[in-house]
Amino acid sequence: MALQHTENSNSPAHTTDPPQPAETTETADRGSAPPPEGVDRRTVLVAGASVGAGVAGAAALLSPTEAAARVRDDDEERGGRGEPPRTATVALTVNGRTRDVDVDVHTSLLDALRERLRLTGPKKGCDQGACGACTVLVDGRRIVSCLTFAVMYERREITTVEGLAANGRPHPLQKAFVEQDGFQCGFCTPGQIVSAAGLLAESPDVPAEQVPELMSGNLCRCAAYPHIADAIAQARKEM
Repeated sequence: MALQHTENSNSPAHTTDPPQPAETTETADRGSAPPPEGVDRRTVLVAGASVGAGVAGAAALLSPTEAAARVRDDDEERGGRGEPPRTATVALTVNGRTRDVDVDVHTSLLDALRERLRLTGPKKGCDQGACGACTVLVDGRRIVSCLTFAVMYERREITTVEGLAANGRPHPLQKAFVEQDGFQCGFCTPGQIVSAAGLLAESPDVPAEQVPELMSGNLCRCAAYPHIADAIAQARKEM
């Protein structure tokens, strides 16, 4: 009988533990409650994308003239509040020609060259100053134009790859890059050529073995570095 009593007392039918609630307030607060009917992750993502597309579409409805007028009005309001303007007119001297350009004060020199002056030789690669595709010359010295503001270079002499040729004839570096196969895809080539022009202007007698190191700020994803070095060596003899 003792054995029978033990078995009966341990069976589920005779347990004395109180039943657990199916869900407590605490677990519901942690997010275990089911989502409202008809709302799931896909619904949220689609709704967010639709809102973003709507905002972009509304912005695209403004013509350049209307957008410029809106910016001017905003600058007038900011001036009335004693705040600095968002835009400025800067005189950029590029490839020997000076032009007045209206830009946002935070516009990079690269964006001003490409989007305002339509000089697409400088390329936007990393946009972090690491690849050198946006290299231009300022007063003869190499800079990465994606990391500097256009308003800082008023009346400075800026040279892009478009300004290296003279009298309709290619620059010796441009000619040498073609003859030495100093490129493959060509995306980095304008920056490579401008950087090489700056290097040879800074150090005309630089030893050939130092050229790769001094050009290391310009990356070539196609790994055409030996041909680039050969092109620079050829051009130096013709400059």
